[in-house]
Amino acid sequence: MGGNGRKCLIFVYNAKSGLGNSLLDGAHKILDPKSYSCSLCSITHGAFLENKRWKEFREHSDFDMEFLYKDQFIIKYRDKVGEGVKFPVIFEVDNGGFHVVLSSKSIDVLGNQESLIGAIQEYYSAESG
Repeated sequence: MGGNGRKCLIFVYNAKSGLGNSLLDGAHKILDPKSYSCSLCSITHGAFLENKRWKEFREHSDFDMEFLYKDQFIIKYRDKVGEGVKFPVIFEVDNGGFHVVLSSKSIDVLGNQESLIGAIQEYYSAESG
């Protein structure tokens, strides 16, 4: 993770892992999208597939990315960030430390792929400038 001097981002969805949960989430996005609890999922994925523009950004970015559901994140990284984390959230990992790139509240107001991509690029522009 984050080798070769590349940035590493961890995206944590406010959803649980597993095929059954994925199917329920997809149906929820279709039937009642306004009440769906994961704004990050809604931005990066349609009901069942990854959104095209987001996928292009992800595949061609200069960042290493890890995508986890909240239950996976808690098992893997609970000791790194404590228990008060609100999901969804995006972290940057730097020398083993976790830094919030976009909080749940910030992600909730983005609304679309372009806004998410812009926010990530802006974070790194501000960090390097």
